[in-house]
Amino acid sequence: MAIRVCLAGVTGWAGAALARAIVQTDDLELVAGVSRRHAGQNLGDVLNIPHLNVVISGSAEEALTTGCDVFVEYTKPDVARANVSTALRRGAHGVIGTSGLTDQDLEEIDALARQHNSGVLAVGNFSLPVVLLQKCAELVARYLPQYEIIDYAHADKKDAPSGTARELAYRLSKARPAQVAVPLEQTEGPLESRGVTLNGVQVHSIRLPGHVISVEALFGVLDQRLSLRYDAGSSPEAYVEGALLAIRRVGTFVGLKRGLDSVMDF
Repeated sequence: MAIRVCLAGVTGWAGAALARAIVQTDDLELVAGVSRRHAGQNLGDVLNIPHLNVVISGSAEEALTTGCDVFVEYTKPDVARANVSTALRRGAHGVIGTSGLTDQDLEEIDALARQHNSGVLAVGNFSLPVVLLQKCAELVARYLPQYEIIDYAHADKKDAPSGTARELAYRLSKARPAQVAVPLEQTEGPLESRGVTLNGVQVHSIRLPGHVISVEALFGVLDQRLSLRYDAGSSPEAYVEGALLAIRRVGTFVGLKRGLDSVMDF
């Protein structure tokens, strides 16, 4: 039986590409979608997908009246937690592609998922190269404890740091806490110049035209530097394969897992 999917943000940049990919699979079925701008319209007409007859809902609560197995959240941080919580209460598993959720948000979602015996996979970035960057950076942090993160994105990206940078900071801090040569409180000059501290890691967010999404982990030791960097292109297709994998795997566990690698074989 096919996995029934409800996709919030179904007509967005990444959501539309994922929707088109879902309808081409044999094991997944797109049964509902959320888009406030296109509410009430037929999704097949909006995305030019022949033979797809799904009426777009204006809210997650409305869309979830159609039974689904997996709810995919691809909207905005200010509504993502509420959307996923609603899905969990309706008995669905959750895949979070929206960036900007805090550690506290994820902890609360984890508790709710366990309460409803459901799984949630929180993925700041579905790109497989990002997964590899994270794994490599975790390995490096075990040996080079002085590191910081630079987060690049387009000028109109509102959330900062990005979900990709937040997740990287979380993972590196678990591998080995970051060391800072000069304690932040001893900084001479504006403290803001040292970025924001997330999980004990300094993160610097840059928002400028010409960037899509990039993240860089910088390590330094004994007159040496090591940089691990990921740069996204302009196409959403790069994230489709990872998102499909997340949808297929999220029902195999209970509670919240962070990162696509948590359901991959390494």
